[in-house]
Amino acid sequence: MKIAILGTGAWGSGLAQVVADNGHDVQMWGKDVGEVDDIQNNHHNTKFFSAELNHNIHASTDLEVIRGSRVVLMAVPSIALEPVAKQVSPYLEDGVIVVNVAKGFHPENHERLSLVLQKAFHDKKTRIVSLIGPSHAEEVVLRLLTSVNAVSEDDEASRMIQEIFSNHYFRVYRNHDLIGAEIGVALKNVMAIASGILDGLGQGDNARAALMTRGLAEMSRYGIYFGGKPETFLGLDGVGDLIVTCTSHHSRNFMAGYEIGKDDSAKNFLANNQKTVEGMYACKIVYVEAKKHHIDMPITNEVYAILYEGKKPSQAMVDLMARELKAE
Repeated sequence: MKIAILGTGAWGSGLAQVVADNGHDVQMWGKDVGEVDDIQNNHHNTKFFSAELNHNIHASTDLEVIRGSRVVLMAVPSIALEPVAKQVSPYLEDGVIVVNVAKGFHPENHERLSLVLQKAFHDKKTRIVSLIGPSHAEEVVLRLLTSVNAVSEDDEASRMIQEIFSNHYFRVYRNHDLIGAEIGVALKNVMAIASGILDGLGQGDNARAALMTRGLAEMSRYGIYFGGKPETFLGLDGVGDLIVTCTSHHSRNFMAGYEIGKDDSAKNFLANNQKTVEGMYACKIVYVEAKKHHIDMPITNEVYAILYEGKKPSQAMVDLMARELKAE
């Protein structure tokens, strides 16, 4: 089967490895000529990792190469999802399965990403699946054990993605709660920034355990308000993704928080950062929506104050601990 992967970054390359290992014809498309040439000619993506890529993975900067693909995987940042979708729409066939792997929201209207894709591809009768869960590209490309969810309201489409991607090191489950799953994997990035901040401030395992537990409470509270199912937040797209992102130096969100905590300020990080840190975008959106709907989000509020209002992380930590005492 021909599978197109849009985006030649770390996660696109990791997932390309999975489906190429499963015997599929994989065509990647990207804008970065250096990444494309490295994948096509050297079977590496050395910008992100040293592992060799399956030789059945090809890459190009020409969108024509994605024609005829039965599955199109969108491996681009959340802020680029809509413009890239509109750019590639003329090259897609009717009925294609479009797989989203980004974790976040539309930067302007705050919609979940599956809704963004549904609107962008409305004339193609596409079937949308989100392939999301606790996963680092650096481990997947090395074929280390990983489990994620294929989330869709279209059971046939999610089953197809489950079968296409699953193998001896990459196991895919199914979930039909798009609302809860997409909110869970977006909000855990905010909690990962908070976890990194605590680490940068010199806090330990006790603080991280408390942060993750109360962070899960916030994720659940927010997601359930908008229609997510409570049990989703106890699965791969809730606590699972929260664990991997809040505890690993592979996580860009955790490492962003670590740098901010170490400086006790977000100023230097914001001035010099050149990487996509999805939690920064999600934090701003969730902060606005939570205020609008009166949802209690104390950790999110403090991360927002650090990122966008210049608050010192050490003061935010003190303020969280000094909140009014209450029952769990």
